[in-house]
Amino acid sequence: MDKKVEYSFFKNLLVVSIEQAVAAPICSMRFADAGARVIKVEPIRGETARHYDNSIEGESAYFSSLNRGKESLTLNLRKDYDFSLLKRILSKADVFIRNTSPGSMAKIGLGASQLLDEFRKLIVVDLVGYGQDTAYSDMKAYDLLVQAESGLCSITGGPDEPSKVGISIADMGTGMNAYSAILEALLERGSNGIGKALEITMFDTVAEWMSVPLLHYENANIETKRHGMAHSSIYPYRPYSCLDGDVLIAVQNNDQWKCFCDIVLSEPMLAENKLYKDNASRVKNRILLDQEISKVFKGLSTKTLKDLLKKSGIAFGQINTVKELSTHLALKKQ
Repeated sequence: MDKKVEYSFFKNLLVVSIEQAVAAPICSMRFADAGARVIKVEPIRGETARHYDNSIEGESAYFSSLNRGKESLTLNLRKDYDFSLLKRILSKADVFIRNTSPGSMAKIGLGASQLLDEFRKLIVVDLVGYGQDTAYSDMKAYDLLVQAESGLCSITGGPDEPSKVGISIADMGTGMNAYSAILEALLERGSNGIGKALEITMFDTVAEWMSVPLLHYENANIETKRHGMAHSSIYPYRPYSCLDGDVLIAVQNNDQWKCFCDIVLSEPMLAENKLYKDNASRVKNRILLDQEISKVFKGLSTKTLKDLLKKSGIAFGQINTVKELSTHLALKKQ
C-alpha cells in the first residue's frame, strides 16, 4: 500500500461516522487515507466488527482492515449529554455517514431532513440495504443476503451450485459508491454552499453491476449460466491444465484469437474455423473449443505455455491462494 498522501482539501474536512461492519467504515476510511479528520462514533461496547475475531493483536481482521487513520468516540445517544456532544461535533462537521437501521436515526432526532434544517452545509449520508422508497425499505440487509437477492449468486459458482463472492463485495462496493457520491456532493457544496442528503443502497450497487446479465436476459432472453472459473460471455477466458499445473488465459478479441491459434496452439487454421470465427461463436461452442485447446496444453509445462503466451501477447495469470498473495511480487505493504 502506498504511503498516504494528504491533500489540503481533505485536511480541512471533518467526517463523522456512526458505522459498523464494512460499508460505512470503508467509505470513511477513504477519507482518513486522504488526510481528512474522521471521528468514528461507537456504542459503549464498541462496534460490531471489533468482535468478529481477535486475530490482529486482539482486534478482528475486519476491524483492523477498515478503520486505520480514524479517531474513536464512544457515546450512548440515549443520554442527553452524549447526544448534545454529538450535535456540537456535527455543527463543525462536513460529512455525517451512517449505516444504521433504516429510520433509527430519525427516531432520535438525527434524521437527514432534521439535521439539514439545523446544519445547512452538512452532507448527510445513509447507507442502507434497499431504497427507502421501495417495498423492501424495511428489509434487513447483510452482504450475502443482498448478493442473493440481486441475482449475483445465481451467476457465481459452478454449474451445480450457486455461490457467493468470497469477500463482502456488496458492502465494499456500497462504501466506495458512497465515497464517490460524497465527493460529488462536496464539489457541489463548493459552488452553492449547501449540503444535502444522500441515500446509497447495497441492492442498487450490486444491481448495477448485474447490468450485463440483466441486459442479456431482457433483450435477448439469454440467462447467464454459472461456469466456475470460466467467463460466461468471453472465450477462451478460463484456466487450463498443463503437465505441472494450471494457467489462466484471457483471449479478448479476434486479433488475439488469431495470435493465440498461430503462436500458442500452432494451429493457424483453427482461427478460420466457422465454429470459432468470433467471440459469440466461441462462447456458443466452448465445449468443443476446450477440447481443441486442452489437447495442446496437456503436453506443455506451465513455463513453456507462459513463454508462448508472452510471445503472442496473450494475457495470462495463475490462481493463487491467500498464502501466495501474502508474498506476491505486486503486493505493496507498508
